[in-house]
Order: sequence, then structure tokens, then C-alpha cells
Amino acid sequence: MRLDHFKVLVVDDNEHARALLTQMLRALGAYQLVEASNGHEGMAAMREHQIDIVLTDLVMAPVDGFAFVRELRTSPTSTNPQVPVIMVSGHSTLKTISAARDAGVNEFLAKPLSASGLVERLHRVLQHTKPFVRTPTYAGPDRRRRTPQRHNGPWRRAGDRPQPRAIEI
Repeated sequence: MRLDHFKVLVVDDNEHARALLTQMLRALGAYQLVEASNGHEGMAAMREHQIDIVLTDLVMAPVDGFAFVRELRTSPTSTNPQVPVIMVSGHSTLKTISAARDAGVNEFLAKPLSASGLVERLHRVLQHTKPFVRTPTYAGPDRRRRTPQRHNGPWRRAGDRPQPRAIEI
């Protein structure tokens, strides 16, 4: 996987964590790196640069990672709402990961960081892209993790079937 032709945005309010991520990315061959210390700066960087991949922390102030990703996906001023996003956080509970997915994150990388974990997430967002979905309540990559099974019948869900009518006597 070659990263030298991708422009990567790293958004993290912790300078040391941001430096660690950028050093890991450079070691993997990514040389076009843009840094931001919060969600506001991240959105400004998205407008100034043609970003190909975003790595963002979850816990930041004044704009956290969830709000940043939601704005990135839904704002009318967003320049690239379909950009792949990897969220990085030490808060890796199932609830947090589900909330990240629901905010529009492509992949989640738990801290402490490892090179193999970073490579795996980068590979997933670059080689196994998911279709982008836009609904009234969600914008982001298709959230389904399993390959949909082929369906040949007229109704996909039980709620799609006509309901039996009550007979009045």
C-alpha cells in the first residue's frame, strides 16, 4: 500500500499524540501531512487542502471528534463529505465505537496505537471502500459490517409484508 500520493489530515488536540501519528504515517510513506488541533481547525484544513484521508481524535475541545465528523459529512460548506475518516481514541467501549459509526466514521483505531493497527485501518479505508449513504438522519459510509445476503422474495423485512386485516362481524 503506497501512501506517498495521499494527503492526510491529522486532527488531535494533544500535540504529542498528533506528533506520534504523523511520525507513524511518515514511516509508512505518507509525506503530505496536514495537522489540526481541533475540529474547527480540521474543517478549515479541509477547505484549504484536498484531503484524501482524515485521522481524528475523539476527545477534543472545543469541538470533539463526533461533532467534527458530523459537520464534515453534513455541512453544506464541506468540501469533501465522503473522505475516509479513521477515529483514534483511548475510549474504545462498544458504545463509543457505535457512536463513532453513527457519526459517519469509516474505521475506529483504539489507543495505545500500533503500527499494525494503523496499517490495517488504512488498508480498510483505501482498499475496501464502502458506498456512501445519505439519508435524512445519517450521512457516511454504509454502516453494515456483513455482506448483505441475496434476497429473492418480494418482502425483505417482516414489516414489509401486508398485515392481515381484522374481520368485523
